[in-house]
Amino acid sequence: MDNSLPPADELVLVDRELAHIEARRTQLLARRAWLVQVLYQPVRAATPQWPAAPVTDATPRSAQNVLLTLGGTLLTIAAVAFTLVSWGSMGIGGRAAVLGAVTGAALAAPVALLRRGLGSTAESVAALGLVLTVLDAYALHRVALSDTDGIGYAAVASAVLAGAWAAYGSALSRLRVPLPAAVVAAQLPLPLGVLAAGGGPTAFAWAALVTAAADGAAVLWGRPLPVRITAGVGAVLLGGWALLTGARLSLSSPWSGAALLLAGAAVCLYAAWRAPARAVAPSVVAGLAAVAAVGGPLRAALPADWAVPGYVLCALLLASVWRAGAGARLPYGVRTGLAGAGASVVALGLLWALPPVAAGALGPLTRTTGVWSGEHAGPAPAPYPATALLVLAVAAAALVSVPRLWARCGVLVLVWALLTALPVSLGLPYAATLALQLLTVATALWTAVRPAPSTRGLPLPGTAGDTAGPGPGAAPETAAGTARGTETATGPAAPPVPGRTPSAADGPPARPATDPAAPTEPTASGPVGRPAAGSVPPPPSAPPQVPAAGSGVPRSGWASPSPRPQAPAAEPGTVLGWVAYAGGLVSAVGAVAIALDVRGATFAALGVVLGLFAGGAVLGTGARRTVSACGAVLAATGLVLAGASAAGLEDHWTALALLLVPAATAVVGATARPVALPVEITGAAVGLCALGLAGPRPAFLALALALGGVIAAATAVRPERRPFASWAAAGLFLLAAWVRLGAWGVTTPEAYTLPVTVPALVVGFLRRRRDPEASSWTAYGPGLAVTLLPSLGAAWTDPEWVRPLVLGVAALVVTLLGARFRLQALLLLGGTVLALDGLHELAPYVVQVVGALPRWLPPALAGLLLLAAGATYEQRLRDARRLRERLARMR
Repeated sequence: MDNSLPPADELVLVDRELAHIEARRTQLLARRAWLVQVLYQPVRAATPQWPAAPVTDATPRSAQNVLLTLGGTLLTIAAVAFTLVSWGSMGIGGRAAVLGAVTGAALAAPVALLRRGLGSTAESVAALGLVLTVLDAYALHRVALSDTDGIGYAAVASAVLAGAWAAYGSALSRLRVPLPAAVVAAQLPLPLGVLAAGGGPTAFAWAALVTAAADGAAVLWGRPLPVRITAGVGAVLLGGWALLTGARLSLSSPWSGAALLLAGAAVCLYAAWRAPARAVAPSVVAGLAAVAAVGGPLRAALPADWAVPGYVLCALLLASVWRAGAGARLPYGVRTGLAGAGASVVALGLLWALPPVAAGALGPLTRTTGVWSGEHAGPAPAPYPATALLVLAVAAAALVSVPRLWARCGVLVLVWALLTALPVSLGLPYAATLALQLLTVATALWTAVRPAPSTRGLPLPGTAGDTAGPGPGAAPETAAGTARGTETATGPAAPPVPGRTPSAADGPPARPATDPAAPTEPTASGPVGRPAAGSVPPPPSAPPQVPAAGSGVPRSGWASPSPRPQAPAAEPGTVLGWVAYAGGLVSAVGAVAIALDVRGATFAALGVVLGLFAGGAVLGTGARRTVSACGAVLAATGLVLAGASAAGLEDHWTALALLLVPAATAVVGATARPVALPVEITGAAVGLCALGLAGPRPAFLALALALGGVIAAATAVRPERRPFASWAAAGLFLLAAWVRLGAWGVTTPEAYTLPVTVPALVVGFLRRRRDPEASSWTAYGPGLAVTLLPSLGAAWTDPEWVRPLVLGVAALVVTLLGARFRLQALLLLGGTVLALDGLHELAPYVVQVVGALPRWLPPALAGLLLLAAGATYEQRLRDARRLRERLARMR
């Protein structure tokens, strides 16, 4: 039994139910808006609007500090003026009484002030008291000890003041000024004592170094932070002065400077050892000082050309502590600093060795002699020490032992630089220089094609040895934090079992608490998605709350539940291959530039480069194969140009010879599919250069265009190149025809347009035959317009009658064909050209007729025409609409 309703009744029922649902939805939306208003607006309205507190320009504490500072400064100025100006108006007893009383009161007042809690006032008064003690020392020297040496007295006074201020600051530990002031005063006794004793720069540097060592001890073991900061600044200033003096002495008096530098290095190294958290900076200074100390005597004992290699060898020995057995027991920061110091010196040595490398790579490009002149230009820079090669070789040998990708890249670069600088540094003859350049090209390209031997000993991408993870000296908290980061909501993650891979039997991995796919359990607040009774839900438009980083609260809502994916690490072979390939390209350009001095060398170098690049294209992979193939095309182009030049061909004949290159690339592109497109594009670029060479001779240009069209037509035989190559061939043939016509002096426009119109109409006919819905404007419009419009322009300026007649007959035929086959383009183009052509032919006779008629007749005829148009206005509108509709229905 079928109980289904008829379709009409069921449609009425469905419409009625939808109307009920829409009405109910409207009611619920209105109710929701009212509930939101009730829940949230009264809360905002009930918030009391307290008047904003007035903005003060300064807080009470800052105003107090300003007042105390100004007061202390004024009192200090008054005390100085009293001591220097008004001192002579009082007797010895009065002077001592005044200064003693004022100084004692200033130093004793902070005790009472601190008891009353006036700390800022006590600081200001204590600072005034310290200044008064300096004035007391000055007054004592002026009155009682005026015969003593000023610098010596200043050294003793500064030592006494430093001890007194330290004792005063220790007694009143709540004061922050005395102890840093004591540290500042302690910087002066030893340097001033050396100056007083007549010591020279070396003794002064030793005194500064000893003082800096004492400051370092204060930094390491001092408690108050202001004391440590002041001592640290003093250690940097005085220690830096001592080390700079030692570096200067190592150039003039190596052994004196070496002792000073080694002592400074020992102080810095001890400070780095005692403070591992800040060990890098002092270790770098210690390493630089040690290299300068050892390299100074070596520089004095060796010839001048061996000075830089001596420093580089010392730096390499220092950098070896990173991997040496003894260096493994050093703290991580110390090893890092020492290795960084050694690497910095080695980098400076490599910069010193750079000029011969630049001369070998770029010198051939700056030619000062003619091509094939047989003359060889010398190196651009002056003769450079041959020891630069030793620096490059030693640095490369040192990097070989470092199993890191950056080190292997550095080895490749240094080996290439060594081979490039060898002819310049050793002054090799021309043949040896060219052979070495070609050998460099071959070695670099072979390394680029087969980089596997260069990657031996390197860690795989993504392993512990290749990633930038925690170093050997990382704090234990880092590793612990990393382990804690793998904990999930169900507890800490289980440690991995060596040699075992997870399987399906292990079950799915534990979901973290932030996994959005994890099911949500009902809580005491109510079921899922429903708040507990009596609670106020958040406003509908409020964004979800995102906890701050490090709060321990799992992220949700807008926060991403998964970490951002990282880019995959590059393969070592790929990186090393590109480094070697770049060096090979530079050396190839240099070798060809060098070979231009001699004709035979040019052919030999271009042939070798062509073979090497062809081998790289066959054996290589990826982008290096593509670049090698394009380089081989360019080398072949160079061979063709060299052959044409050797044969004494003129430019237009050379252009025809260059067309052999795009012809060869078309043949290669048909077989070498991986590099077909880049090779053919390079060949096309060479073909354009050939057209440029043939441009001054139109006849040869037409021939070159025709030959290019033949090459393009042959390329169009391949299905994957047919869409572009066919149009390119047609365009080249057309240009060849136009250039040939121009060379023959043909000025008739139809001779240029008909070769375009006929193929275009044939193509349009074939398209309409394949797709009858295609528009006639697309199929026939361009071909007809190319001939009809230029011919119409020529007919309007042609005094003869043949061209207008032929054009009118052709336009009439086109119009009739458009009307017969209902083609809009033919009808409109043909009709427009026919009308304009007829108007041109009838214009003289119309002018004669109008001139013979009475003057009142044209206005009368115009009035009759307007009356007729007005009387049949509606009919004319209907006729115009009908005509427009018929035209619109045409294709």
